[in-house]
Amino acid sequence: MAGDQVQNSAGDDLGKVDEIMIDIPAGKVAYAVLSFGGFLGMGSKLFAVPWSALKVDEDKKIFILDVDKQKLENAPGFDKDNWPDMADTAWGNDIFSYYGAVPYWETKTNDKAFRSGGGVM
Repeated sequence: MAGDQVQNSAGDDLGKVDEIMIDIPAGKVAYAVLSFGGFLGMGSKLFAVPWSALKVDEDKKIFILDVDKQKLENAPGFDKDNWPDMADTAWGNDIFSYYGAVPYWETKTNDKAFRSGGGVM
């Protein structure tokens, strides 16, 4: 999981998974935090990507994110010392919308704990 490579469907390297963010009250994986860019880990930008936007290529043992490099480079991101509030559903809605994914807290299997103050870890 953490440390696994991420590519797009064209085979372009999109970085690696740095962290997996779990919404504990809802019992769901919320985001994968990808690091992309920089040199030897220096200057890398971090991106929260909805877990549902990632697919697994079991043969290559990598994650597939079906966006081109330009879209990822232009995605809302953050640096390692300034993380967003991932429990903020307004921020989350923007992230899910950017990647064309439906927020997990709006699905029928929703756990209301997220909306009532649950957090992402």
